[in-house]
Amino acid sequence: MDYESMSNCPYSNLSNKSRKVLDSKRLNAQFSVEICFKVLGVGVGINYGKIANNLPTPSRVAVLLNSLNVSRVKLYDADPNVLNAFADSNVEFVIALGNEYLQRMSSDRSQAQSWIQQHVQPYISRTKITCITVGNEILTGTDYQAISNLLPAMQTVYSALQNLGLSDNVYVSTAHSTGILANSFPPSSGAFKQELAQYIQPILSFHAKTKSPFLINCYPFFAYKDNPEKVSLQYVLFQQNPGVIDPVTNLKYDNMLYAQIDAVYSAIKAMGHSDIQVQVSETGWPSKGDTNEVGATPENAGLYNGNLIKRIQQNEGTPAKPSVPIDVYVFALFNENMKPGPASERNYGLYYPDVTPVYDIGLQQHLQGYFPQMEYSGYDYGLSTHFVSSFLCTILKMHAKVLKDGKEKSTGFCPAIDIGR
Repeated sequence: MDYESMSNCPYSNLSNKSRKVLDSKRLNAQFSVEICFKVLGVGVGINYGKIANNLPTPSRVAVLLNSLNVSRVKLYDADPNVLNAFADSNVEFVIALGNEYLQRMSSDRSQAQSWIQQHVQPYISRTKITCITVGNEILTGTDYQAISNLLPAMQTVYSALQNLGLSDNVYVSTAHSTGILANSFPPSSGAFKQELAQYIQPILSFHAKTKSPFLINCYPFFAYKDNPEKVSLQYVLFQQNPGVIDPVTNLKYDNMLYAQIDAVYSAIKAMGHSDIQVQVSETGWPSKGDTNEVGATPENAGLYNGNLIKRIQQNEGTPAKPSVPIDVYVFALFNENMKPGPASERNYGLYYPDVTPVYDIGLQQHLQGYFPQMEYSGYDYGLSTHFVSSFLCTILKMHAKVLKDGKEKSTGFCPAIDIGR
């Protein structure tokens, strides 16, 4: 019986041997995800979607994200229960004003001000709210009234923030899909669709004026799924590959995400702007999909997200913007069982709703030579308590520092750890 079969089988129906293997793999995945964020995940954001009926409480999510050392969270609403649960934490929040608000916000500043007074002001003194996104992927939709209302709504929300004295701390943006691009390769020839230019040009002027980032949702998975015969899996998963050369700039790209980001930068530059930062508001890989969704596996999801987090930790930029570290929000925190669409839509999560990892994020290959190997045989449920303690203490001894007499000094001890988190 393989791991996926065991995971889908009722625990009580498994043999003792299968239970040990499953528990060991789950614990390995748990360590892998937690350690990946703690050791490598500096600066990584996470999308916290809630289209599900079985998710943990916001207070439990707050404990989880604290254990992962995640300091940036993006919501698709402004749920007061979530904002309250993260009060007095170090987590920065992007909150959202849904598509359904665009029409009333576009023409009435009092509506925008009322929304901010209800969803931002009561929480911002204790919960770090840094951005409001107005709508999501509006320009690639078919609601032409919403498309026309998008920029006016952004401007109205920003004006309301100014009026309330919050515009220096909270910026306004909107997230787009890569479908706004007419051309994405070579990256230097990136261009927006001509029919969207009349909407994008003033949005770019808004970003330049307010010094806010341009948000883009990038999914190399879609490119691979649609054309697996021509798109290299290694190229989209950040694995070793020959790469591709931009014939105009002679820059080499070893992964698709960076090429997509630079294509957006080129499209923005073609419209006369070089002072706007591009931020990846969503990217991820599904662990499961329908039969026609090629590449949607736990192994590929672990490789994509694990390798991406490693790249972020290195503070590297794209080939065209080497001095600007990539800024990414991973999609998503949980599998969401009520999302419509193909099976992949419900399987982007790093975690199941019971807060167990969906897959091993593939960190062991990055840590080889630094930490002891996990051995599962010979112990009940795979790992001895002594090994778990030794493993975690090794990590803490390498990374826990205290300031003493103006110098960094290793603490040399291992505090008690709540493994159950």
